[in-house]
Amino acid sequence: MARYLPLIIAAAVVWRLFLWSRAPRDAPTRSVALTLLSVCLSYAVARPGGAHGLDIMAGHDIARLVQNLFLLLACYFLMCFYLYSADEPVARRRARVEGAVVALVSAVITVAALTVPLGALSGPSRTMDMTIPQVAVFYLCAGLYMTYAIGMAARWSTPYARKSGRPHATGLWITAVGLGGMSVACAVRAVFTVVRWSGGAVPHQLTISAAVLLTVSNLAFVAGVTYSALRARITATRLWLRRRRHHRQLTSLWELLIEVYPQNELKPASRTLWDRWRARGVHRRYTRRIVECQDGLVRISPYLFHEGEEADLRRLEAAELAIRLRRAYGAIKQGAPAPTTAPQALKQANDQNADVDQLIAVSDALRLTA
Repeated sequence: MARYLPLIIAAAVVWRLFLWSRAPRDAPTRSVALTLLSVCLSYAVARPGGAHGLDIMAGHDIARLVQNLFLLLACYFLMCFYLYSADEPVARRRARVEGAVVALVSAVITVAALTVPLGALSGPSRTMDMTIPQVAVFYLCAGLYMTYAIGMAARWSTPYARKSGRPHATGLWITAVGLGGMSVACAVRAVFTVVRWSGGAVPHQLTISAAVLLTVSNLAFVAGVTYSALRARITATRLWLRRRRHHRQLTSLWELLIEVYPQNELKPASRTLWDRWRARGVHRRYTRRIVECQDGLVRISPYLFHEGEEADLRRLEAAELAIRLRRAYGAIKQGAPAPTTAPQALKQANDQNADVDQLIAVSDALRLTA
């Protein structure tokens, strides 16, 4: 699970940066994007290749420092999301105060990292010598700030989740659970640091359990902050696929009516290949085809009934209507005059989806009788 976490976070970063580009002045959106970007950069630095490269270029243990600085920034931007969401002058002043706090903590751990003995911050944290004051200060300050910032964010998530409707509430509850788990994991690690600083030992199983809790909580947090947007995108994709399918299903009916009444064909807004696949283009072509089919049925309807027959499209089944449309098509092509029957369309349903279903049923019947 842990090895897929960077990929999941990277995907979330790309999505949130896209949302930020759509609303560049929206402070909460910017804060979430910067939070995930900071987390992603922290993971990139923590990877063996990134850490080794930074240590070679900038000196010993610099990768550990940069990784934790990015994590501190992630926690700060996370708090900013909730502070800016309140949209109050007090909240904005609080964001500036919190910025000063994270700057102070960053300065402390930077001094600790730069004055630590060579190689003291290298390797996994569970193997480091916490009796070295700089190492203990480095991890304790970073851990305590993360516990505070993430804990406050988890606390603020709860009232937002209670007041929100679905799917935003679901995403906020998942986020709150993830943040709560992350805060607990950071607090436990801070306790471990104090124990080891005083010369004690921490059982290996407890260290592993804290790491697992942190990983699972990170996954829950990322899932929570992307849940509502991802669900909305899935819903939009389903609508896109359904309308593309309906557009194709209406082809038989549309081709017959447009061949008879070519003037009914509406001019497309764009004929580019990209427009055929992008959501807006698909929705436009879908709506245009429905309008063209309905207009064509209205115009051809007088040809569908014999003289003296009750002219009511509502009583015709799709298969019968398809047969009559074929006959009317032939009559019009042979130049038959238009009957005096009043034009009419298919019966109007309570919603547009039902109207489309009727048109698709007629189009399917036409295809079968071709």
